[in-house]
Amino acid sequence: MRLTELWRRLDEALGEGYARSWAADFHISALGGRTVLEAIDAGIETVDIWRAVHAALALPANQR
Repeated sequence: MRLTELWRRLDEALGEGYARSWAADFHISALGGRTVLEAIDAGIETVDIWRAVHAALALPANQR
């Protein structure tokens, strides 16, 4: 998954105005307690980041 796709999905799930803020502030245990931005900076694969976000937000299966 490309980084642009990750951001598109985050925008769809959380809204464009909130996604960037959430990605900077919300720590996800499946990412080692990192935020989305920290995970990106750490080089974690975007598909793995999305899976962690999907689980953390308890999104429906069709958004996987």
